[in-house]
Amino acid sequence: MEVYTSDSSDTDSREQKTLDYGRMNLSSSFIEENMFSISVKSNRTREFTDIETCLINHNQLNVLPPSLFKFINLKILDLSNNMLSHLPDELFKLPLNKLVVKNNLLTNESLPKSFLINKNGVSMLKELNLSGNMLTHFPEQILDLHKLRYLYLGGNKIQSISKEIWKMNGLQILSIGGNLLTEVPDTVGSLSQLKLLVLSDNQIECLPSSIARLKNLKSLKLHKNHLKHLPKDIVALKHLTELSLRDNPLVVRFVQDMALNPPSLMELAARVIKISGIKYKQDDLPKTTIEYLNNANCCVNPKCKGVFFDNRVEHIKFVDFCGKYRVPLLQYLCSSKCIEPFSSSSRSSTSSDSEASSSEQSTSGYMMRKVLLG
Repeated sequence: MEVYTSDSSDTDSREQKTLDYGRMNLSSSFIEENMFSISVKSNRTREFTDIETCLINHNQLNVLPPSLFKFINLKILDLSNNMLSHLPDELFKLPLNKLVVKNNLLTNESLPKSFLINKNGVSMLKELNLSGNMLTHFPEQILDLHKLRYLYLGGNKIQSISKEIWKMNGLQILSIGGNLLTEVPDTVGSLSQLKLLVLSDNQIECLPSSIARLKNLKSLKLHKNHLKHLPKDIVALKHLTELSLRDNPLVVRFVQDMALNPPSLMELAARVIKISGIKYKQDDLPKTTIEYLNNANCCVNPKCKGVFFDNRVEHIKFVDFCGKYRVPLLQYLCSSKCIEPFSSSSRSSTSSDSEASSSEQSTSGYMMRKVLLG
């Protein structure tokens, strides 16, 4: 059996040669023999240095063939759907700008301690796909890949996103759905170039308000999580055209009867001071009391001029989003009396061409079961 190279053109109209072993169900030893013969045969003319793309997807690789590292100008490497349990350091000496290793058997220990081991100490990687492996935590070493634009980590067992994610501020796509995330760090809001954020199929209960800083975000996938509300600032994302919220326990009614613990004497006294505008000096009160007074929050009800501190009412309100559909946002009130009676318009939900939303009435009220993909 002989594998041939084929000429193709990338988006820059640059001719490149492709070595294609894809979907042949080949073993590591067979591919090694074939690659070795190609490198030996072409060594006289140095043709093997022209190879820029190598496709070895959907085979039976359990180790990488050593002759692969002879293709010193390799830019694109697809190793998806194999049985790889280790990525050798030598792999990252190649000038790769796209590496796909999805659906293998990689763990965090399978990855090299650094991806910056070429002679210049700089990686040219723009796309890295490690989806469908066995990673249990965010691989910190990828934070050094400053040229990375597309990162795919879906379908692993990652429990948290690194708080240092802000270092990858050139990312345009961050896909980390199908993991075990329970929260999203505030630092995700620093990824100013992000256009697609996939957080679906996790265990996320709330999103940080910093999401609103992702001004270039076009698609936000949040389906199959534990979200009950969204941060109110999300309405600032003017470029967002796709929002997936289905299969979240999103509340779609205005809550009228709410259990509220009585406020403390400290809370009541502090409210009176703030509402009445009572003047005080630094020497008049203990430092802790002054700090407490400085943490006053205004009630969001425009008809109420009240304030609150520790004692507050959580309230879900439906807000029009981009003129397409309505989403539930969380707001805080100083008293349950500040909740405006909900009208029939509050209970309604809109639908899109792609998927209808549904709700059901139960003892706990109206619960949104599906919100459309915008």
